[in-house]
Order: sequence, then C-alpha cells, then structure tokens
Amino acid sequence: MAVSAKTTDLTIGHPKHTLWKFLLPMMVSVMFQQFYNIADSMIAGRFVGENALAAVGASYPITVIFMAFATGSNLGASVVVSRLFGAKDYSNMKTAINTAFISCGILSLLLTVYGIVFCGPMMSWINTPDNVFSDGVLYLKIYTYGIVFLILYNVCTGIFNAFGDSKTPLYFLIGSSVTNIILDIWFVTTFQMGVAGVAWATFIAQGGASILAAGTLFRRLRAMPSSGKPALFSGKLFGQICAIAIPSILQQSVLSVGNLFVQVIVNRFGSAVIAGYSAAIKLNTFAITSFMALGSCLSSYTAQNLGAGKKDRIHTGFLTGIRLSLIASVPFFIFYFFLSKVMMGLFLKSDSQEAILAGVRYLRIVSPFYFMISIKLMTDGILRGSGAMIYFVIATIPDLILRIFFASVFSPVFGSTGIWMAWPFGWITATVLTMIFYRKILQKNGNQPAVE
Repeated sequence: MAVSAKTTDLTIGHPKHTLWKFLLPMMVSVMFQQFYNIADSMIAGRFVGENALAAVGASYPITVIFMAFATGSNLGASVVVSRLFGAKDYSNMKTAINTAFISCGILSLLLTVYGIVFCGPMMSWINTPDNVFSDGVLYLKIYTYGIVFLILYNVCTGIFNAFGDSKTPLYFLIGSSVTNIILDIWFVTTFQMGVAGVAWATFIAQGGASILAAGTLFRRLRAMPSSGKPALFSGKLFGQICAIAIPSILQQSVLSVGNLFVQVIVNRFGSAVIAGYSAAIKLNTFAITSFMALGSCLSSYTAQNLGAGKKDRIHTGFLTGIRLSLIASVPFFIFYFFLSKVMMGLFLKSDSQEAILAGVRYLRIVSPFYFMISIKLMTDGILRGSGAMIYFVIATIPDLILRIFFASVFSPVFGSTGIWMAWPFGWITATVLTMIFYRKILQKNGNQPAVE
C-alpha cells in the first residue's frame, strides 16, 4: 500500500527546491492563523473601544503561556513523527501519533481546569487596571474553554508537517480565519456582545478547524501501511515526545513569563498605553510567528533527514531557510517601520492618539531587528530537529533576563518607550548564542552541503 501522495519525503530532491515547496504553504498558513488572532483585537478596538482592546491585550501574555503548551506539543509530535516517517517505520509512527493525542488530551484537561479556576487571580497578578479588569477576565475565561481545540489543532498541524504536508493545515486555517472574522463582526455589531463576542468567535472557529483536521488526519493514517495493529500508547515514544516538547514549552513559557513581567511594567502607564501595546504586540507576534513557522519546517526537514541517515543535507536546508526568512522580513519591516501609523489605525480610532503613539514607537524600535531574530528562529529549527534541546533552551534565557532588566531600567527614564527599547538587547544576545550552538551541531553532523 502506498503512502498518501499528499505527504512529502523531505529526504529526496534538492534541499532548496524541496524546502521552498514545503515552506511557502506553511508560511501562508501561519499568516492566516495570525489574521484571526489579530482580528479579535482589531474588532474590539474599532467597534467596541480602546478599553476593550486594552482588556484583550492585558490577557494576552497569559494566553501566550497556554499557546506555549500547544506549540510545544506540536513540535514534540512533529519531530518524533518526522524521524519515524523518514525511516519508513510506519507502525511505530502511528503509535507515536496515538501517544501524542492521549498525552495532549490529558494536558488539555489540566490546563482548562487551571485556567478556569485561576483566570481572575492571574489578571490580578499582572496589576490589570480596574477599568479593563472584568472584560479581561471574561475574555480569558472563554479563551480557556477552547484550550482543548487549541492543542488538538496544533498537534494535528505538527503531524501534517511531519508528513511534509503543509497545504492541508492551510486549507483549514483559511476556512477558520474567514469564519472567525465573520463571527467577530456578527457577534460584536449585531448582538452587541463586546469582548465576549470576539472570544466566542475564536472558540467556534478554532473548534471547527481542529475537529476537521483531526478527522482528516485519522482518515489519512488508515491508508498508510503498517505491520499489525499499532499500540495506543508507548512509554518510550512518550519520553521521546516529551524530550522535544518540554524544553520547547519551557523555552516559550520562559519568554511568556518574561512578557508577563513586561506587561506589569506596561500596566503602570494606564489603559491607553496598554491598548497601544496590545495592538503593536499582536503585529509583532504576527511577524515572529511567521518566522517560527519557517523554523518548524526546518525541524521537520532536519528530523526526516536524520531519520534517513542523510546528515549532509541539513546545512543546505539551513541556508535555504535563512534566505526565505530574510525575504519574509522585508515586508514586515516596511509595513511596521514606515507605515506604523497606518497599521495602528487598523486597531484604534484616530482619537486614541496616546495609544497610537505608544504602538508606533514600539513597532519602529523592534522591526529593524527582524532581520536578526529571523535568523535565530531558523537556527532554532535545526537545533530542535537535531534533538539539541539543551542548546535550544540555553539560548533563550538571556533574552528573558535582558528584556526584563532593560525594561525596568529604561522605563523610569524614557517612559513607556523605554520598555520597547529592551527587545533588541535580548534578541541580539539570543541570536549570537544560537549561531554558536548551530556551529557545534554542524561539526557533529558533518559540514558537507548536499549537491543533487
């Protein structure tokens, strides 16, 4: 029985051509995912008001921690399944997928209970202003109800990527994004649901996409060959998934905790600055997540080729990823640096001048450094795919420490602008460390780019 034509073997063909074909749909997919995340803030700010945007933004650093668990689960499943798929070990691959779904289902339940119980206290811990507190808690609570869908969709996406199929998740995301935007507008303008409307719109759209993705994945798995019935759970494979997922979760959680500390500092400057930061950080996350998606592709590519014993292809794949990430950085830099007021105008009305100015300053400070951080995120992809998770985590810690330190030092002197100035210091240090670690991985695997 043949493997589905929708899967892609990343171990054959010239790395440049193979990766470009794989990367581009995934890049578009992530952009659509970010579109509907941004839609919540845009519609809250434009149709409900500045305080609604601030409420959604105040809860954002907490939701990013939940997202870290989903993304880590995605990467853990993707890398392990990629190795087994590259080695053509389909029976153990199916067992790994079953193991990933069971363990992530339990994780979803635990996070949901925690989120429901502690959403109020968490908003208090970051000193959320009273005028946006209740709406912030409401948005966070509804978001928590959908954690199971968030993690389910991310695990499915990771497995599709492990198969070299970046198109199928794109189709689901296009449908989900369009549905979310329509429901956002409908719930907010017709039913006057306010912040709750944008939260429920995301819940419904994400839930539908995750269920359809899971159904499609299991239908495809049934068509793949295997010897005997795959086990429902494997402790060994669970350990391998955790070896990738847990450091990834820790890395992103560390950054998210850092962002919580930064949010505490931002909250001291009032709801207008919170609203501006909320819009600007969503735009920044759009860019960073797009670069991370390219890094995730390199993780699948690296893992498949290591599984197939083709170490010599990794460096060429890395160079291709760097080129694509630098190309992707250009439009983000142009829009965020030169058209920053226009971008902020998507979220805020013209009378919210203080909020707009805060967001403009943030975008103009961080966007020139996209060309650097994109290289760091490509290198992260190689480290994850190689299983070098200690290097991966170590390179992140200085970013956290320096961001909090400089935000604390600069903000009393430069106001809210001092907070935004902290970002480049962390990014520069993390990029230098990651490149040093990549050189170690390259020496281990052999520095011989493939020529085919």
